[in-house]
Amino acid sequence: MSTAGPLGEFLRARRDLIGPLDVGLPAHGRRRVPGLRREELALLAGISADYYLRLEQGRDRRPSAQVLDALARALLLDVEAAAHLRRLGGQAPAGRPVRRPERVPVGIRQLVGSWARTPAFVHGRHLDVLFANPMATALTPIYRVGVNLLRAVFLDPSVPALYPAAEAVAANAVAGLRAQVGVEVDDPRLTALVEELSAGSERFRRLWARHDVAVRAGGGLRVFRHPVVGELELRYEKLTINGTSQSLVVYHAEPDSPSDRALARLGAAVSAPDTSQKN
Repeated sequence: MSTAGPLGEFLRARRDLIGPLDVGLPAHGRRRVPGLRREELALLAGISADYYLRLEQGRDRRPSAQVLDALARALLLDVEAAAHLRRLGGQAPAGRPVRRPERVPVGIRQLVGSWARTPAFVHGRHLDVLFANPMATALTPIYRVGVNLLRAVFLDPSVPALYPAAEAVAANAVAGLRAQVGVEVDDPRLTALVEELSAGSERFRRLWARHDVAVRAGGGLRVFRHPVVGELELRYEKLTINGTSQSLVVYHAEPDSPSDRALARLGAAVSAPDTSQKN
């Protein structure tokens, strides 16, 4: 990790993504930086350029809540990214919890396992699949226990063919990981994963360097290309499991839609008896 620390790295990355026209500043003349100059951001945030330089270089890592809020406004951060900035600046409960092996609660395992026609899986804080029902694994092979979703998205050459919007899936996964781990960017497990992905994927290096943060709780729409039942347009609901750092992801289709019928065919194939071992 650089001497700038997590806060300085985040400020620099987000500054590079904001142009002068985005914040109402003139863009005359040649510019040596891709985004705002340090003094421009300091002006927008109402702080001195020298103080901002100390923040970005890691020489001051505990700014006030007011300074962090001003920087969030100047950087045009959304709610999630602004909260992440405040945590990086120390405006959140300190101390790292003791990390124990992630185990899916028994009740969640029983519930997800009982959904015979509904794809669902649970992932942990580093986006490892901890539990998946047969429908989820039939929907895509990356939804199976032991698979790390980031490693699959960026290093498995077969994955892009599964998603028409593969680039958006990749960007969302990286932003979700940043939100998931919060300020614990020196977590050994995270460090090893980031190093592996950075070595193997230029696309990951580019997205990680952006410092995007997105909490993907809630829901959305995802399109799958399935080799047997064809294209499925499915909604997903992502639910936080209380008392854990785990998320439950559930897929479902619009009733009576082509995707609903395709999902039913997939469910029938999953539940069909296996006759391959019979004489």
